[in-house]
Amino acid sequence: MDIDWHRIAVIAGLAGMTVLARSFFLFFSRPWSLPHWAQRGLQYAPIAALAAVVLPEVVTVQGQLVDTWRDARLYAAAVGALFFFWRRDVLVTVVAGMAVYLPLHLGLGW
Repeated sequence: MDIDWHRIAVIAGLAGMTVLARSFFLFFSRPWSLPHWAQRGLQYAPIAALAAVVLPEVVTVQGQLVDTWRDARLYAAAVGALFFFWRRDVLVTVVAGMAVYLPLHLGLGW
């Protein structure tokens, strides 16, 4: 059995970086805070990440833009967004979106 030292070095390096990143707060004895601009930017990070994951899933099929209005995901996303802006409740958003998606997808085959 031949040992692949390159892979071992990469795994060890990634493990070391993970330990360093996760224990970084232990290296300083006094509390520290992020600058105001960084704290403000981090407020938008979850929204940006969610949009980066959800939006392509809604508007593309196998890497191509949806070319028809007979796609249940478009209507479910629109209804979910409307319910979110109306109620500001994530559970209601998911339930409303799925209440539109499931009949269209399973019932009509969209």
